[in-house]
Order: sequence, then C-alpha cells, then structure tokens
Amino acid sequence: MPASSSAATADRPVSGLRNYLSLLLLFVPAVAFGALLLLTPGLAQRLHLQAAFPFVPWQFWVVLLAGAAATYGGVADWRYHRNPLHLKLPAKERDAEALALGAGGVPMFGLMWLAMLSPQPSRYLVPIVVVLIYTVVAICYDEFVFHRKRCGPEETAYHRLLVFGNGLAWLAWFHFIYG
Repeated sequence: MPASSSAATADRPVSGLRNYLSLLLLFVPAVAFGALLLLTPGLAQRLHLQAAFPFVPWQFWVVLLAGAAATYGGVADWRYHRNPLHLKLPAKERDAEALALGAGGVPMFGLMWLAMLSPQPSRYLVPIVVVLIYTVVAICYDEFVFHRKRCGPEETAYHRLLVFGNGLAWLAWFHFIYG
C-alpha cells in the first residue's frame, strides 16, 4: 500500500459509534459502581456503610472526588476535539483511547469489584496487576505517540485530570480492598 494511502486512512474522520465510544466508556466505572452499590444485596454491611456522615469509608470519598475529576477531564477533552477550531483526532488515536478504556479500564473495574466482594481478595491480585500493566502501557502509548508534542496547555490539563484522577481513584479503591 502506498504511503499516501495509509496516511489518508490514519487521518480519516471517525464517524458513528466509534466517535462516541471513548465518551461512553468514560462513564462505565461511575455508572457501574453506583448501580452495583445499590443492587448488590448485603453490600452495606459488608462494606461497613453507615447511616450517618461520612456514610462510607474515606477511600470511597477519594474514589468519588478523583473519579469525578477524571470524568470531567475526559469529557472536557472529548468536547475540546468537537470544536472546529481545535485539532480533530484521527481514527488511530480514537481506537487507542478506546482500547485503553475498554480493554484496560472496564476489565480492571470488574476485577476490582470482584476482589472487593470476595472473602479472599488476594486471588484477584495477580490479574489486577496484569490488567494494570496493560492499562498503563495503553495510556502511555496514547500519550507518547499522539499527545506528547502536539498538545497545548489546555488539552494537557484535561489529559492530566483524566489520567491522574483515575489513578488516584484506583489507588484509593485498591487501598480499601487490600489495605
């Protein structure tokens, strides 16, 4: 395939569901966490939830605040690229972001949830670390290949909110389970 043909393919606009996939995947952890908290029988007792403030362990407050910051950063970045004055993302970059969120973040959420509910959370430790390594590599690939040189201060701030917010939320949840 000629170089010009592959370059044109890499820069073609993204349409349909692929255009919204990374945005939808941003909300999976928050929606799933809230829904599962409400729908899992006996969870309040198992997690030591209280009727009075602070209601939940401190780690859950960190998950809430850091996760909200991360979600804001992700949505702001997604919207930033919908503005005609800013750079449109190529299909390869959208796919890399969706892989980091979908093949890293979603399985990580499932493993962390199972570990939190398990009487033996250590059984999930190795799979969690394997998925964590994959997720970090996928995020680094996205950041270093697509964002390193071209992002301005505004877009970089959105990325940092997304990455560090999710990282802090994950660390707090990990501490709750294994600390």
